[in-house]
Amino acid sequence: MPTRSCYQILYEVNILGIETSCDETAASVVEDGQELLSNVVVSQIDIHKVFGGVVPEVAARSHIEVMLPVIDEALAKAFPSAEDKWTKIDAIAVTKGPGLSGSLLIGVITARTLALIKNKPLYGINHVLAHVYANFINNHQDTSSRWIVPEFPVLALIVSGGHTQLALFRDHYDYELLGQTQDDAVGEAFDKVAKVLGLEYPGGPSIQQIVEEGGDVHRYEFPKARLSNPYDFSFSGLKTAVLRQVQVICGKDHAFPSFELAELLSSEQVKDVAASFQRVAVETLVDKTLKAYHEFSPRTVVVAGGVAANSELRRQLKERLPIDIEYAPINLCTDNAAMIASLGYFHAERKKVDNPHELEINTSLTM
Repeated sequence: MPTRSCYQILYEVNILGIETSCDETAASVVEDGQELLSNVVVSQIDIHKVFGGVVPEVAARSHIEVMLPVIDEALAKAFPSAEDKWTKIDAIAVTKGPGLSGSLLIGVITARTLALIKNKPLYGINHVLAHVYANFINNHQDTSSRWIVPEFPVLALIVSGGHTQLALFRDHYDYELLGQTQDDAVGEAFDKVAKVLGLEYPGGPSIQQIVEEGGDVHRYEFPKARLSNPYDFSFSGLKTAVLRQVQVICGKDHAFPSFELAELLSSEQVKDVAASFQRVAVETLVDKTLKAYHEFSPRTVVVAGGVAANSELRRQLKERLPIDIEYAPINLCTDNAAMIASLGYFHAERKKVDNPHELEINTSLTM
């Protein structure tokens, strides 16, 4: 058991986390905000892959089907010898936003009901903020990565399918949002470019895989957005530039259906476009992270969200930043309930309890 950090006040507090913001149904039990006791995730990727993206109505129905079994499995894994496993749970934390309304409703209604029936405190959690707290979890079951408690001030790059943000944390409850995307999130840009290139959803892993097979990262020079706030992001122009380049390669104009362009590309052309796009997208993230590092001198830099699993992002950060970057294990980078439970612990520390009769979702919740 690792030494507990000085900022912890509560001990042996077990939080049940519930996450249903998009297309993962997840439940987890975390002790004291750090110790991972269980982490169960049922992904809907295979369901939505055929549609090339998440279908909200399908996602909501899928959450309904597996929500309670996922919670039961998380409790069983956390407390295998306990007869009444709910006696081991001190509170419930649930994602209240941002996310898809139907998906969020399933998780929040489930959490509200359980909080009332089991008489447990309830905490509504910001999904984006929770991604940062995946880095505070000791996943002792993952022997492939080390675990170090992030030290404040912490510079956090939050990158996922729906969010791209850069934030400076001076403490758990004292943070400043330095910048965020003004249009597409980086993960969304990966998905859309992958669709143009005829690659499978989700786009991030598909593009990374085909780039690893080969591809000239400097074959095409795509633009980087220039914004008044140097820490804001924009990927809409990059995405459009990729589409226009593919149209040029194929000898087609804007009237030609974009979903038919991939059939006209050779495998080498796909690799070159994907490699050039990924380089510029990642450079954009790293440029701004490096600028913030030099301006604010954080003690720790963390990367949170599903795009944190991207190998090119990790390579560029390691190469350019004069500090070791801390990453959560891959299974805690993508959407999960462990990060929800971890942040829930720090809500419990502040005794910011939500009324289970009144807690509502907020699809556009921000930091």
